Amino acid sequence: MSLNLTRVAAQVGNMIARLKAGSEERQRRLNYALDVLHSQASDFNYLKKKIASSRTTWLVAGLVDGLDSHYKAPPTPTEFTILASDGSHIDVDRHRSTRCYLINIGTTILHYGAQPSATLDSFPCLYFGDEDLVITPTGVKGREQLIEGTLLGVKRSVDECRQLAKLAAELPPGSSSLALLDGSLILWGLEAYPEFVAEALLDKGFLSYLDDIRKLNNGKRVALASYISFPRSTDVVNALRVALCPHDPADCDRYCPTNEKRDCDMVAGVQDRELFLNLLSQGERSALFISQSSIVQKRYGEHQVYFFYLRVDDEIARVEIPRWVAMDENRLTLAHCLVLDQCQRGQGYPVALSEAHEQAVVTGADRENFWQLVESSLVEEHLPSLSSAKSRSKRTRWV
Repeated sequence: MSLNLTRVAAQVGNMIARLKAGSEERQRRLNYALDVLHSQASDFNYLKKKIASSRTTWLVAGLVDGLDSHYKAPPTPTEFTILASDGSHIDVDRHRSTRCYLINIGTTILHYGAQPSATLDSFPCLYFGDEDLVITPTGVKGREQLIEGTLLGVKRSVDECRQLAKLAAELPPGSSSLALLDGSLILWGLEAYPEFVAEALLDKGFLSYLDDIRKLNNGKRVALASYISFPRSTDVVNALRVALCPHDPADCDRYCPTNEKRDCDMVAGVQDRELFLNLLSQGERSALFISQSSIVQKRYGEHQVYFFYLRVDDEIARVEIPRWVAMDENRLTLAHCLVLDQCQRGQGYPVALSEAHEQAVVTGADRENFWQLVESSLVEEHLPSLSSAKSRSKRTRWV
Protein backbone atom coordinates (compact mmCIF):
# COMPACT_ATOMS: atom_id res chain seq x y z
CA MET A 1 0.00 0.00 0.00
CA SER A 2 1.34 3.44 -0.91
CA LEU A 3 1.53 6.45 1.38
CA ASN A 4 -1.84 8.07 2.07
CA LEU A 5 -1.05 11.66 1.04
CA THR A 6 -4.60 12.80 1.80
CA ARG A 7 -4.02 12.16 5.49
CA VAL A 8 -0.59 13.81 5.35
CA ALA A 9 -1.79 16.98 3.59
CA ALA A 10 -3.38 18.55 6.68
CA GLN A 11 -0.21 17.91 8.70
CA VAL A 12 1.90 19.56 5.97
CA GLY A 13 -0.44 22.55 6.11
CA ASN A 14 0.08 22.87 9.86
CA MET A 15 3.84 22.71 9.37
CA ILE A 16 3.79 25.46 6.73
CA ALA A 17 1.61 27.69 8.91
CA ARG A 18 4.03 27.36 11.82
CA LEU A 19 7.01 28.12 9.59
CA LYS A 20 5.27 31.21 8.21
CA ALA A 21 4.42 32.44 11.70
CA GLY A 22 8.04 32.15 12.78
CA SER A 23 9.60 33.77 9.70
CA GLU A 24 9.55 37.32 11.10
CA GLU A 25 11.21 36.24 14.35
CA ARG A 26 13.82 34.31 12.37
CA GLN A 27 14.61 37.37 10.23
CA ARG A 28 14.92 39.51 13.36
CA ARG A 29 17.44 37.09 14.83
CA LEU A 30 19.41 37.01 11.58
CA ASN A 31 19.59 40.82 11.42
CA TYR A 32 20.77 40.92 15.03
CA ALA A 33 23.40 38.26 14.32
CA LEU A 34 24.71 40.32 11.40
CA ASP A 35 24.94 43.41 13.62
CA VAL A 36 26.86 41.44 16.25
CA LEU A 37 29.20 39.99 13.63
CA HIS A 38 30.11 43.42 12.23
CA SER A 39 30.56 44.95 15.70
CA GLN A 40 32.78 42.10 16.89
CA ALA A 41 34.95 42.26 13.78
CA SER A 42 36.54 45.45 15.12
CA ASP A 43 37.46 43.69 18.37
CA PHE A 44 38.51 40.46 16.72
CA ASN A 45 41.50 39.64 18.94
CA TYR A 46 39.47 39.95 22.13
CA LEU A 47 36.79 37.57 20.82
CA LYS A 48 39.44 35.15 19.61
CA LYS A 49 40.94 34.94 23.11
CA LYS A 50 37.52 34.67 24.74
CA ILE A 51 36.57 31.75 22.50
CA ALA A 52 39.84 29.98 23.27
CA SER A 53 39.23 30.18 27.03
CA SER A 54 35.47 29.50 27.07
CA ARG A 55 33.62 26.26 27.73
CA THR A 56 30.39 25.83 25.82
CA THR A 57 27.88 23.09 25.19
CA TRP A 58 27.90 23.77 21.44
CA LEU A 59 30.61 23.69 18.77
CA VAL A 60 32.31 27.09 18.28
CA ALA A 61 34.46 28.03 15.30
CA GLY A 62 38.05 29.00 16.02
CA LEU A 63 38.95 32.36 14.46
CA VAL A 64 41.90 32.86 12.12
CA ASP A 65 41.83 36.03 10.01
CA GLY A 66 38.61 37.85 10.79
CA LEU A 67 34.84 37.53 11.05
CA ASP A 68 33.28 39.55 8.25
CA SER A 69 36.27 39.46 5.88
CA HIS A 70 35.55 38.37 2.32
CA TYR A 71 37.86 37.57 -0.58
CA LYS A 72 37.26 37.69 -4.32
CA ALA A 73 38.11 34.62 -6.37
CA PRO A 74 41.68 34.67 -7.75
CA PRO A 75 42.26 34.04 -11.48
CA THR A 76 41.88 30.44 -12.64
CA PRO A 77 45.12 28.92 -14.03
CA THR A 78 45.20 28.03 -17.71
CA GLU A 79 46.28 24.41 -17.08
CA PHE A 80 44.94 22.39 -14.17
CA THR A 81 43.51 19.02 -13.17
CA ILE A 82 40.56 18.14 -10.94
CA LEU A 83 40.49 14.80 -9.15
CA ALA A 84 37.37 13.62 -7.34
CA SER A 85 36.09 10.47 -5.68
CA ASP A 86 32.73 9.49 -4.25
CA GLY A 87 31.31 6.22 -3.01
CA SER A 88 28.26 4.08 -2.47
CA HIS A 89 27.85 0.76 -0.71
CA ILE A 90 25.75 -2.33 -0.13
CA ASP A 91 25.52 -2.97 3.59
CA VAL A 92 25.70 -6.27 5.41
CA ASP A 93 22.25 -7.91 5.38
CA ARG A 94 21.77 -10.16 8.38
CA HIS A 95 18.76 -11.81 6.68
CA ARG A 96 20.96 -13.12 3.85
CA SER A 97 22.86 -16.36 3.77
CA THR A 98 26.35 -14.86 3.96
CA ARG A 99 27.89 -11.83 5.64
CA CYS A 100 29.60 -9.44 3.24
CA TYR A 101 29.45 -5.85 2.05
CA LEU A 102 30.42 -4.03 -1.11
CA ILE A 103 31.90 -0.55 -1.54
CA ASN A 104 31.85 1.07 -4.97
CA ILE A 105 34.15 4.06 -5.45
CA GLY A 106 33.60 6.32 -8.44
CA THR A 107 36.44 8.55 -9.64
CA THR A 108 36.87 11.47 -12.00
CA ILE A 109 39.98 12.97 -13.56
CA LEU A 110 39.28 16.17 -15.49
CA HIS A 111 42.16 17.99 -17.16
CA TYR A 112 41.60 21.53 -18.45
CA GLY A 113 43.93 23.45 -20.76
CA ALA A 114 45.49 23.05 -24.19
CA GLN A 115 44.75 19.31 -24.29
CA PRO A 116 41.59 18.72 -22.22
CA SER A 117 40.66 15.19 -21.22
CA ALA A 118 38.33 13.28 -18.93
CA THR A 119 38.69 9.86 -17.30
CA LEU A 120 35.74 8.36 -15.44
CA ASP A 121 35.96 5.01 -13.65
CA SER A 122 34.56 2.94 -10.80
CA PHE A 123 36.19 0.48 -8.42
CA PRO A 124 33.84 -2.01 -6.73
CA CYS A 125 35.37 -3.98 -3.85
CA LEU A 126 33.72 -6.90 -2.05
CA TYR A 127 34.63 -7.40 1.62
CA PHE A 128 33.87 -10.79 3.14
CA GLY A 129 36.77 -12.10 5.24
CA ASP A 130 36.78 -12.00 9.04
CA GLU A 131 39.46 -9.30 8.90
CA ASP A 132 37.15 -7.19 6.70
CA LEU A 133 33.95 -7.63 8.69
CA VAL A 134 35.22 -6.62 12.13
CA ILE A 135 37.76 -4.31 13.73
CA THR A 136 39.60 -5.95 16.61
CA PRO A 137 41.87 -4.24 19.17
CA THR A 138 45.44 -5.52 19.13
CA GLY A 139 45.96 -8.36 21.60
CA VAL A 140 42.38 -8.25 22.93
CA LYS A 141 39.60 -10.68 22.08
CA GLY A 142 35.90 -10.23 22.69
CA ARG A 143 35.78 -6.51 21.85
CA GLU A 144 35.33 -6.80 18.09
CA GLN A 145 33.42 -4.00 16.39
CA LEU A 146 31.27 -5.04 13.42
CA ILE A 147 31.71 -2.97 10.25
CA GLU A 148 28.13 -2.23 9.25
CA GLY A 149 25.63 0.63 9.38
CA THR A 150 27.23 3.92 10.46
CA LEU A 151 30.69 2.39 10.72
CA LEU A 152 30.47 1.10 7.15
CA GLY A 153 29.74 4.68 6.06
CA VAL A 154 32.98 5.75 7.75
CA LYS A 155 34.86 2.87 6.10
CA ARG A 156 33.52 4.08 2.74
CA SER A 157 34.91 7.58 3.42
CA VAL A 158 38.30 6.01 4.11
CA ASP A 159 38.18 4.12 0.80
CA GLU A 160 37.19 7.31 -1.05
CA CYS A 161 40.24 9.09 0.35
CA ARG A 162 42.51 6.14 -0.45
CA GLN A 163 41.39 6.14 -4.07
CA LEU A 164 41.86 9.92 -4.28
CA ALA A 165 45.42 9.57 -2.97
CA LYS A 166 46.15 6.98 -5.68
CA LEU A 167 44.92 9.35 -8.38
CA ALA A 168 46.99 12.23 -6.99
CA ALA A 169 50.14 10.07 -6.91
CA GLU A 170 49.81 9.55 -10.68
CA LEU A 171 49.80 13.28 -11.49
CA PRO A 172 52.78 14.45 -13.57
CA PRO A 173 55.51 16.56 -11.91
CA GLY A 174 54.86 20.30 -11.92
CA SER A 175 51.10 19.98 -12.31
CA SER A 176 48.51 22.13 -10.53
CA SER A 177 45.53 20.19 -9.26
CA LEU A 178 42.66 20.03 -6.80
CA ALA A 179 41.75 16.77 -5.07
CA LEU A 180 38.09 16.95 -4.11
CA LEU A 181 35.92 14.94 -1.69
CA ASP A 182 32.19 15.18 -1.05
CA GLY A 183 31.02 15.93 2.49
CA SER A 184 33.06 16.66 5.58
CA LEU A 185 36.72 15.91 6.25
CA ILE A 186 35.65 15.23 9.83
CA LEU A 187 34.70 11.58 10.40
CA TRP A 188 31.99 12.48 12.89
CA GLY A 189 30.67 8.94 13.17
CA LEU A 190 33.80 7.74 14.97
CA GLU A 191 33.05 9.78 18.12
CA ALA A 192 30.65 7.07 19.29
CA TYR A 193 33.15 4.20 18.93
CA PRO A 194 36.04 2.89 21.07
CA GLU A 195 39.58 4.19 20.69
CA PHE A 196 40.83 1.20 18.69
CA VAL A 197 38.21 1.83 15.99
CA ALA A 198 39.36 5.43 15.49
CA GLU A 199 42.96 4.25 15.41
CA ALA A 200 42.21 1.72 12.66
CA LEU A 201 40.02 3.85 10.42
CA LEU A 202 41.31 7.36 11.13
CA ASP A 203 44.96 7.23 12.22
CA LYS A 204 45.98 4.29 10.01
CA GLY A 205 43.41 5.01 7.32
CA PHE A 206 41.91 8.40 6.44
CA LEU A 207 44.67 10.58 7.90
CA SER A 208 47.43 8.45 6.40
CA TYR A 209 45.95 9.01 2.92
CA LEU A 210 45.68 12.76 3.56
CA ASP A 211 49.35 12.63 4.48
CA ASP A 212 50.17 10.84 1.21
CA ILE A 213 48.52 13.70 -0.69
CA ARG A 214 50.30 16.36 1.41
CA LYS A 215 53.71 14.85 0.65
CA LEU A 216 53.08 15.13 -3.10
CA ASN A 217 53.57 18.90 -2.83
CA ASN A 218 57.33 18.41 -2.93
CA GLY A 219 57.13 18.14 -6.73
CA LYS A 220 53.53 19.05 -7.53
CA ARG A 221 51.02 21.72 -6.56
CA VAL A 222 48.14 19.79 -5.01
CA ALA A 223 45.35 21.32 -2.94
CA LEU A 224 42.83 19.13 -1.14
CA ALA A 225 39.30 20.16 -0.19
CA SER A 226 35.91 18.73 0.66
CA TYR A 227 32.67 20.32 -0.49
CA ILE A 228 29.49 20.52 1.59
CA SER A 229 26.44 21.76 -0.28
CA PHE A 230 23.67 23.57 1.67
CA PRO A 231 25.43 23.18 5.05
CA ARG A 232 23.47 23.31 8.30
CA SER A 233 26.42 24.12 10.53
CA THR A 234 26.33 26.89 13.15
CA ASP A 235 30.00 27.11 14.21
CA VAL A 236 30.35 30.81 13.30
CA VAL A 237 26.98 31.77 14.77
CA ASN A 238 28.08 30.03 17.96
CA ALA A 239 31.15 32.29 18.02
CA LEU A 240 28.69 35.20 18.13
CA ARG A 241 26.91 33.51 21.03
CA VAL A 242 30.21 33.56 22.94
CA ALA A 243 30.53 37.26 22.10
CA LEU A 244 27.05 37.92 23.54
CA CYS A 245 27.76 36.04 26.76
CA PRO A 246 28.24 38.53 29.66
CA HIS A 247 30.76 36.18 31.31
CA ASP A 248 34.44 36.07 30.36
CA PRO A 249 35.28 33.32 29.85
CA ALA A 250 31.90 31.84 28.96
CA ASP A 251 31.03 28.64 30.82
CA CYS A 252 27.61 27.19 29.97
CA ASP A 253 27.55 24.56 32.73
CA ARG A 254 28.60 27.03 35.41
CA TYR A 255 26.58 30.14 34.58
CA CYS A 256 23.57 28.93 32.60
CA PRO A 257 21.14 26.61 34.41
CA THR A 258 18.88 24.54 32.18
CA ASN A 259 15.74 26.24 30.80
CA GLU A 260 16.81 29.75 31.86
CA LYS A 261 16.79 32.47 29.21
CA ARG A 262 20.29 33.44 28.06
CA ASP A 263 21.66 36.49 26.24
CA CYS A 264 23.12 34.25 23.53
CA ASP A 265 19.67 32.89 22.65
CA MET A 266 19.09 36.13 20.72
CA VAL A 267 20.87 34.50 17.73
CA ALA A 268 19.86 30.89 18.38
CA GLY A 269 18.43 29.12 15.34
CA VAL A 270 20.43 31.16 12.81
CA GLN A 271 22.66 29.08 10.55
CA ASP A 272 26.06 30.07 9.17
CA ARG A 273 24.89 29.93 5.57
CA GLU A 274 22.23 32.58 6.32
CA LEU A 275 24.92 34.91 7.66
CA PHE A 276 27.19 34.55 4.66
CA LEU A 277 24.40 34.77 2.12
CA ASN A 278 24.11 38.37 3.33
CA LEU A 279 27.88 38.99 3.46
CA LEU A 280 29.36 37.44 0.33
CA SER A 281 29.02 38.38 -3.33
CA GLN A 282 29.12 35.84 -6.14
CA GLY A 283 32.40 33.88 -6.10
CA GLU A 284 33.66 35.35 -2.85
CA ARG A 285 34.84 33.28 0.09
CA SER A 286 34.64 34.13 3.76
CA ALA A 287 37.44 34.37 6.28
CA LEU A 288 39.04 31.13 7.44
CA PHE A 289 37.73 29.34 10.52
CA ILE A 290 38.92 26.30 12.48
CA SER A 291 36.77 23.35 13.46
CA GLN A 292 37.06 22.72 17.18
CA SER A 293 35.44 19.29 17.04
CA SER A 294 36.83 17.10 19.80
CA ILE A 295 37.90 14.36 17.38
CA VAL A 296 39.76 16.91 15.22
CA GLN A 297 41.51 18.49 18.21
CA LYS A 298 42.52 15.08 19.54
CA ARG A 299 43.59 13.18 16.43
CA TYR A 300 43.99 15.28 13.26
CA GLY A 301 47.33 17.00 14.05
CA GLU A 302 48.76 18.69 10.95
CA HIS A 303 45.54 17.83 9.12
CA GLN A 304 43.47 19.97 11.50
CA VAL A 305 40.33 21.02 9.65
CA TYR A 306 39.90 24.64 8.56
CA PHE A 307 36.91 25.84 6.57
CA PHE A 308 35.49 28.79 4.68
CA TYR A 309 32.13 29.60 3.13
CA LEU A 310 31.78 30.18 -0.60
CA ARG A 311 29.02 32.03 -2.46
CA VAL A 312 27.87 30.17 -5.58
CA ASP A 313 24.90 32.02 -7.07
CA ASP A 314 22.15 31.84 -4.43
CA GLU A 315 23.78 29.06 -2.40
CA ILE A 316 26.42 29.15 0.30
CA ALA A 317 28.67 26.10 0.40
CA ARG A 318 31.09 25.09 3.13
CA VAL A 319 34.56 24.14 1.90
CA GLU A 320 36.80 22.26 4.33
CA ILE A 321 40.57 22.07 3.94
CA PRO A 322 43.41 20.65 6.05
CA ARG A 323 45.78 23.04 7.80
CA TRP A 324 48.59 22.46 5.27
CA VAL A 325 46.29 23.91 2.57
CA ALA A 326 44.90 26.71 4.74
CA MET A 327 48.34 27.97 5.80
CA ASP A 328 49.78 27.99 2.26
CA GLU A 329 48.53 30.99 0.30
CA ASN A 330 49.14 29.33 -3.08
CA ARG A 331 47.21 26.18 -2.20
CA LEU A 332 44.44 28.15 -0.49
CA THR A 333 43.87 30.36 -3.54
CA LEU A 334 44.03 27.27 -5.78
CA ALA A 335 41.30 25.60 -3.70
CA HIS A 336 39.16 28.75 -3.83
CA CYS A 337 39.35 29.38 -7.56
CA LEU A 338 39.11 25.74 -8.68
CA VAL A 339 36.17 24.84 -6.43
CA LEU A 340 34.36 27.91 -7.75
CA ASP A 341 35.28 27.05 -11.35
CA GLN A 342 33.90 23.53 -10.88
CA CYS A 343 30.64 24.87 -9.48
CA GLN A 344 30.23 27.27 -12.39
CA ARG A 345 30.78 24.42 -14.84
CA GLY A 346 28.40 22.14 -12.95
CA GLN A 347 25.34 24.37 -12.52
CA GLY A 348 26.14 25.23 -8.93
CA TYR A 349 27.75 21.94 -7.82
CA PRO A 350 31.30 20.71 -8.63
CA VAL A 351 31.06 18.82 -11.91
CA ALA A 352 33.87 16.42 -10.94
CA LEU A 353 31.99 15.33 -7.82
CA SER A 354 28.78 14.97 -9.78
CA GLU A 355 30.48 12.70 -12.31
CA ALA A 356 32.20 10.67 -9.58
CA HIS A 357 28.83 10.16 -7.92
CA GLU A 358 27.33 8.89 -11.18
CA GLN A 359 30.14 6.33 -11.41
CA ALA A 360 29.67 5.25 -7.79
CA VAL A 361 25.90 5.09 -7.42
CA VAL A 362 24.39 1.71 -6.56
CA THR A 363 20.66 1.50 -7.34
CA GLY A 364 18.02 -0.63 -5.67
CA ALA A 365 18.09 -2.91 -8.72
CA ASP A 366 21.89 -3.18 -8.42
CA ARG A 367 21.52 -4.33 -4.82
CA GLU A 368 18.98 -7.00 -5.70
CA ASN A 369 21.09 -8.22 -8.64
CA PHE A 370 24.14 -8.35 -6.37
CA TRP A 371 22.41 -10.56 -3.81
CA GLN A 372 21.00 -12.79 -6.56
CA LEU A 373 24.53 -13.22 -7.90
CA VAL A 374 25.84 -14.13 -4.45
CA GLU A 375 23.06 -16.63 -3.77
CA SER A 376 23.17 -18.26 -7.20
CA SER A 377 26.94 -18.65 -6.85
CA LEU A 378 26.45 -20.36 -3.50
CA VAL A 379 23.96 -22.78 -5.07
CA GLU A 380 26.31 -23.59 -7.94
CA GLU A 381 29.03 -24.53 -5.45
CA HIS A 382 26.58 -26.55 -3.32
CA LEU A 383 26.98 -24.25 -0.35
CA PRO A 384 24.14 -23.32 2.05
CA SER A 385 22.11 -20.38 0.73
CA LEU A 386 19.48 -20.02 3.42
CA SER A 387 17.89 -16.61 4.09
CA SER A 388 15.46 -15.46 6.77
CA ALA A 389 11.70 -15.81 6.44
CA LYS A 390 11.46 -12.02 6.61
CA SER A 391 13.74 -11.67 3.59
CA ARG A 392 11.77 -14.24 1.61
CA SER A 393 8.49 -12.56 2.54
CA LYS A 394 9.64 -9.20 1.19
CA ARG A 395 10.66 -10.76 -2.12
CA THR A 396 7.50 -12.83 -2.59
CA ARG A 397 4.07 -11.58 -3.69
CA TRP A 398 1.25 -13.07 -1.67
CA VAL A 399 -2.33 -12.21 -0.63
